[in-house]
Amino acid sequence: MVRNDTVASRIFDVFNVVFLITYAALTIIPFVWIIATSFATQAEISQRPFMLIPRSYQLESYKYILSSRTLPRAMWVSVWTTVVGTVISMAMTLTFAYPLAKKYLIGRNPLLMMVTFTLVFSGGMIPGFLNIINLGLLNSYWAMIIPSAIGTWSLIVVKNFFQALPVELEESAKIDGASDLTVFIRIVLPISTAVIATFSLFYAVGYWNAFRPALFYIPSYPEKWPLQLILRNIVMLASGRIDDANFDPGLVLPPSESIRNAVIVFATVPILLVYPFLQKHFTKGVLIGAIKG
Repeated sequence: MVRNDTVASRIFDVFNVVFLITYAALTIIPFVWIIATSFATQAEISQRPFMLIPRSYQLESYKYILSSRTLPRAMWVSVWTTVVGTVISMAMTLTFAYPLAKKYLIGRNPLLMMVTFTLVFSGGMIPGFLNIINLGLLNSYWAMIIPSAIGTWSLIVVKNFFQALPVELEESAKIDGASDLTVFIRIVLPISTAVIATFSLFYAVGYWNAFRPALFYIPSYPEKWPLQLILRNIVMLASGRIDDANFDPGLVLPPSESIRNAVIVFATVPILLVYPFLQKHFTKGVLIGAIKG
C-alpha cells in the first residue's frame, strides 16, 4: 500500500500528534500533581499551589493514613468486594451471554428485549433500596455486589462475541459426545480469554471505584465501608481527618491537603497496577464482541 505523503497528510499527522500529546498531558498532569502534593510540606504547598516535583519531601502523610485502623480495614473491604464481585459478575455474564448467543434458544427474543430495555430504563433509587431491604441485604457486604452483578452493555458485547464464534467448533465437539456444559467450559472459555480479561478488568474497576452502594445500603456500619467511601468523605469534608487514627502526637500533623492527596494515591495505585497485565487484551476483547454479531 502506497502512503499518500502529501502536505495535507503531514499537517494532519502533526495535528494528531500534538492533539494526542496535549490530551495525554491533561490526563496525566493532575495525577502527578496529586502525587507531588502528597509528599510536599505545608510551607511548599502554601508557596507553590501547583507543583509537579516537590523541592522537599515528607512521609508523614502516608505514616498518618497507615496508622489509622480505618484505611487498612477499608482497603480490605474494597479488595474483597472487588475480587468476589468480579468473579460473580463474570460467572453470571458468561453463563447468561452464552445461551443468549444461540438462536435456537426458546424465548431468546423476549429475553433480549428485557435485557436491552434496562439500557434505557431502570427501576430507580427507591425501588432498588426497597429490593435490598426485602432481600435482607441491608448493611451487608452483598449489597455492594448483587445489585450490579451483571452489566447490560458487557452482557451484550460478550453475547455478540459468543455468537461470532465458528459453529463448527461446537458441532464437532458434540459429535464426539460432549455436552453443552463441556463445550462451554473446555472449548468456548479457553478461546475467549481476551473478552474474559477485558470485562474482568471493567467489572473490577467498577467495583473498586463504587461508593454509592455502601453509602445507600450500609449507612449504619462504617467498619464495612470500602476505601472509596472513606476517600469521598475526606474529600467532601475538605479536611484530612481520618476517624480512629492513632497518629503519634509527638510528630507534626501533616497538611490536610497532603493527607487528602495521599489517600487518593493510596486508593488509586492498587487498581492501576492491574492494567499492565491486561492491557494487551483491551482492543481485541472489546472490538471482536462489538463489531461482529
